[in-house]
Amino acid sequence: MPAQSQIAVLESVQAFLQRQHGLYIDGKQQESRSGQRLPVCNPATGQVIGSIAQADSDEVDTAVRSAHHAFTSGIWSALRPADRERILLKVADVLEAHSEELAQLETLNQGKSIHIARAIEVGATIEFVRYMAGWATKIGGETMDVSIPVPQGARYTAYTRREPIGVVGAIVPWNFPLMIATWKIIPALAAGCTVVLKPSEETPLTALRLAELLTEAGVPDGVVNVITGDGKTTGEALITHPLISKLTFTGSTAVGKRIGHAAVDQMARFTLELGGKNPLIIMDDADIAQVVPGIMMGGLLNQGQVCAAASRIYVQRSHYEGVMNALIDAVNGMSIGPGMDPDAQINPVVSRRHQQSIYRFLEQAKAEGVQVHQGCKVPEGDGFYVEPTILSAVDHSHSIIHSEVFGPVLAVMPFDTEDEVLALANDSHYGLAASLWTTNLNTAMRMVPKIKSGTVWVNTHVPLDPAMPFGGHKQSGMGREFGKGAVESFTEIKSVCIAHD
Repeated sequence: MPAQSQIAVLESVQAFLQRQHGLYIDGKQQESRSGQRLPVCNPATGQVIGSIAQADSDEVDTAVRSAHHAFTSGIWSALRPADRERILLKVADVLEAHSEELAQLETLNQGKSIHIARAIEVGATIEFVRYMAGWATKIGGETMDVSIPVPQGARYTAYTRREPIGVVGAIVPWNFPLMIATWKIIPALAAGCTVVLKPSEETPLTALRLAELLTEAGVPDGVVNVITGDGKTTGEALITHPLISKLTFTGSTAVGKRIGHAAVDQMARFTLELGGKNPLIIMDDADIAQVVPGIMMGGLLNQGQVCAAASRIYVQRSHYEGVMNALIDAVNGMSIGPGMDPDAQINPVVSRRHQQSIYRFLEQAKAEGVQVHQGCKVPEGDGFYVEPTILSAVDHSHSIIHSEVFGPVLAVMPFDTEDEVLALANDSHYGLAASLWTTNLNTAMRMVPKIKSGTVWVNTHVPLDPAMPFGGHKQSGMGREFGKGAVESFTEIKSVCIAHD
């Protein structure tokens, strides 16, 4: 892509990239004692744009103990709820003041479109912080009438209170690094907890900048700490640390199971938002003018690197050929290029490793007889691009239908009856998200309860809201992000029973 088509990088972003990034512990950047460093790449070029510290187990211990001291000292948990709310609202203001800087950092490190980085990664994050800040003043228990029979004639008053759970170990993935980091941090802070965050080693930059901005907004030192490194060393030390009271993780099912086992071993609480292989169902009465743009957004947002992305497209047979042809035409007409090019509609995937993983899935599909229709061709150079791809002649005997490809790949299949498509949609060990496209209210009301999924959209796919719980059924996880439940998941319930005259 010609350089003049790309957005100019801010001086503050250039300066941040040139820094020697350490670990963020106790309110400041600290050099790693291990001396080991990991490279950070720009997916659009494959070039190294920085490096991060590889935290060892001793450094993870330092970060956790910083968070534990901050929690037990009460510098955050003992604040008036209104004061926590005020600081979190200031966090939103500070993020807003640095919004373009954060968006550019995210695009350069993760590869996504600058439009998505601005609107979702930063814009939606700021709205999420403001929403969750309000929950700091709304955490409450309940009173109850009890019927304790002894001693005879005794009177009791009972109530519950929610108390912050303690130190939270948060691990976030590489697809929406800034946004998902706030999904973990802000509800935990609203509840009065402290946090040790481990970003993906592939996309750590906005997490490190976020930690600095939290301090600038008035979050006390030690309340939020960021450790960088890989899962084998840094992540393992975090999930097995005895001072962690809760683990919260977004990522693959395989890693999520390991984290769940580690939590149970020490009886820490945990929330897991895991993989998805999500169906999008198009009934014969659907508004086809809405369907194709809906599939493109629901399936190709962020190059399909979205846990809730639509990847299995079921089309009632009367519309199958028309939808299939329209999708092939759509991907052929897309432009492909760096995320910093505002005209590019498809951008690189996060890494060479992930690019090759997607291509292996496609090669296996071809070997099994699936027809592969690839759209716009990747630009010359070393970036980690994958052509948007439509699959036909595919059914549930093919392995790609059951694997989370996590790329710009859509498998399109016809069906005849409602019962048939419900069985197909539910034929997955995942159950994160689904969508149903119909203009018939009766059809929607009949089918939605039968779809085994944590979220079901009707006539849309993929939008989220801070008030709407988000999480999975089956192998797609345990617990929920967003809403009241997200904040309450960072609390323990204490029952209080008082005997009195």
